[in-house]
Amino acid sequence: MIVRTLDEITDTDRDVQAENWRSKRIILAKDAVGFSVHETVLYPGRVNEFWYANHVEAVFVVEGEGELLDKETGQIHRLAPGSLYLLDGHEHHQLTVRSRMRTVCVFNPPVTGREVHDENGVYPLITEETR
Repeated sequence: MIVRTLDEITDTDRDVQAENWRSKRIILAKDAVGFSVHETVLYPGRVNEFWYANHVEAVFVVEGEGELLDKETGQIHRLAPGSLYLLDGHEHHQLTVRSRMRTVCVFNPPVTGREVHDENGVYPLITEETR
């Protein structure tokens, strides 16, 4: 059994900060459960370009509002608390944050926590030994 709190993750290597967001990686690849779970806070007024070419991601919005643009179809989705989007087709997308958004994200395959978005918003596929 794994039990963790956000407080114990804060300011550790599981707490990843970028210009537009902060992500606390609660479950990672080394936990060997087949997925990773993150709490990600996205900052208002920011536009984020993402494309998880190597991962499937589900995002559940806990607080805040924004717009999700599917860059492949041009379709725009309004996001608010209770919204969930699933990038099951590895869609290239843009997330515009209207008010501070707090989300819970699940990745498959799991991320290691060391990934950095490249110029296209892609995380590389990194594997590691598990427990």
